[in-house]
Order: sequence, then structure tokens, then C-alpha cells
Amino acid sequence: MLDAFVIEEIRRRERERGRDDRPGIQIPVQAPDRPSDDEKPPEPPPSGGVIIIDYG
Repeated sequence: MLDAFVIEEIRRRERERGRDDRPGIQIPVQAPDRPSDDEKPPEPPPSGGVIIIDYG
């Protein structure tokens, strides 16, 4: 009988371990604002340029 008790106790613990009663974290997410029709998308920055590094 002890073997059946041990097996049943192991199964019970595995069921309890698989069950998660903690509430999940909920983060409120807002949808991004839709641009109006008269707004233009921002222009990308100009590519290229000059960088001067003075080591003196």
C-alpha cells in the first residue's frame, strides 16, 4: 500500500506544481495616435556629412 500512496502523492504534487493560481501581470497598452490627413510624415535626416575630430 505504501507504494500506491507514494505514487499518488507524487502525482498530486505534480498537479499542484502545474497549476498556477497567481494572477498575471497586465500592462495597459495604448494604441499609437493616428496622424491626421494634413500632417506630413517627418523627413528622414540628410545622409552624409562631415565629422571633425581634433586631437590637439
